[in-house]
Amino acid sequence: MSRLYSPSEWVAPLVPIASLAVLPLGPLFFPRIYLLVLFTYFTVFLYTQLNHVRKFWLTSRKIRMTIGKWNKRLGNRETSGTKKNDTEYTETLDDVEEKLQYYQDPHYFHTFIIPNYCEPEELLKDTIERIASHSNAQTHYGLILAMEQSEVGWEEKARGLQDHFSDRFCQIVITGHPRDIPGESRGKGSNVAYAARHGCLELVEKYNIDRQRIIITVSDSDSAIPELYIREVEEALAKTEDPYHLLCAPPIFFSRNCFDVPAAVRVTDITWSAMVMSNLSNSRGMCIPCSNYSLSMVLADKVGYWDTDADAVGEDMHMWLKCFWKTQGQVRTAPIYVPINLTNVQTKSYLSNVSARYVQAKRHYNGVADVAYTLKNAFQTSSACISLFERLKVCFIILEAHMVPATSGWLMFAAVPLMQFILFPPFQSLQLVAPSDNPILTSEFFGRLWSMIKVITLCLPLPLFGTLVVYEQLHRTIDREFLHKTKAESRKWSNLIDYVNLPVAAWLFMTLPSTLACVKRLLNRQEKYITSEKLFRGDNTGLIVESSSST
Repeated sequence: MSRLYSPSEWVAPLVPIASLAVLPLGPLFFPRIYLLVLFTYFTVFLYTQLNHVRKFWLTSRKIRMTIGKWNKRLGNRETSGTKKNDTEYTETLDDVEEKLQYYQDPHYFHTFIIPNYCEPEELLKDTIERIASHSNAQTHYGLILAMEQSEVGWEEKARGLQDHFSDRFCQIVITGHPRDIPGESRGKGSNVAYAARHGCLELVEKYNIDRQRIIITVSDSDSAIPELYIREVEEALAKTEDPYHLLCAPPIFFSRNCFDVPAAVRVTDITWSAMVMSNLSNSRGMCIPCSNYSLSMVLADKVGYWDTDADAVGEDMHMWLKCFWKTQGQVRTAPIYVPINLTNVQTKSYLSNVSARYVQAKRHYNGVADVAYTLKNAFQTSSACISLFERLKVCFIILEAHMVPATSGWLMFAAVPLMQFILFPPFQSLQLVAPSDNPILTSEFFGRLWSMIKVITLCLPLPLFGTLVVYEQLHRTIDREFLHKTKAESRKWSNLIDYVNLPVAAWLFMTLPSTLACVKRLLNRQEKYITSEKLFRGDNTGLIVESSSST
């Protein structure tokens, strides 16, 4: 309980508790204040969600433009199954020079860290194969196989992968993360931290690679990283004045096995993907990466690499925050508008699949520890050199990411119906508030305010509908123009029926796990880290292998 002596630690647990307590208590004991609170909350929420739709549209537009430029650079004459007129592809001298410059060898040495624990070897081979297929992999790529020593047979597995890809990369390094390092919490972050420290040091000392040229790309074991991502990272680093204070973040996208999972799981990952994409269009380069991202070894070394304690379980968000605070606000994010294709959580049965996605959601929302971490750093004297606006903006981003899921589900669905029931019960015997104490009946102002609240409540789903319209078009573009899937393999308009699962999915995979994660901050105990259970279907053999593990 020692950590609860810090006021910032109380924010996360008290916010959802207060939102639940106020549902019945607000109409009974302070209805006027409660009406003002509801109006303010719903108005701000609606505005922010509309803003997210705008930002998501901007991101989707930039993704389509990036894909279009890539196809043009490759000399593609056909997109979406239709032939364009040759006149539309007439190359100018500028086009030729741009293409030649784009195909130059990378300036940096790209090191891919692939943390894994009990992942199927075929899944890892598939992920690594996609990276090895890049045109500069043999000369400018390094691979760090971030293994866990607690996995039985980890060395044989790593050596097998190293031998299989020995001639496909410039260098392949194996690291084995020890099981019991004092003060360390098990998970992706601790594995990445160990791999980055020891693997990159080996690249520098053993293979004489200049540490200032090393760009670390953190990848999930199921990430399909296209060559375009690395080229766009190179371009972003070349354009910035300070590449050593830049973190590159791509959007995430779920299309590898999306039709093999329950619709509730599918639409949850769709909304998760859309939220990440809208975040990429935040102003002033304050974008939080998700799952996959790149940064220089110089920056990682400067901030002391990844934190490994229990409060750093949200390794991607926490590392960005750590870089921001440790560099006095110098770090910025460069959005890389190239989607990284991931795998949905998948098991062999419907109910176990839903359960596995819930377990993953609980793990994601344990990153609520970053609320306290952010508030502590925002108001320390060491952060005084960062402008107040930027400190407040970072606080808002983190609070929105963790507090909105823990409150919106309860307030959006229950606040108005419960207040209607308490203040205007269907039967006289259920009356708890006398008409003379009902501000909606005794005050014209509060009567109008109540009407406005009900109207705003009806409008709250509209931004979500707008997001889904943008997403459906974007999904088809990525599938057909970037991943080169046929129309039969991509989403169809008939898949819109998936969205009937949204209310249940939102409550089960967002509201409930985020609320529990917040409340558990009152308990000073370490959560068991459980990795996502996934099935991998080999492209050629049809073989299905299963990944199910905990650390």
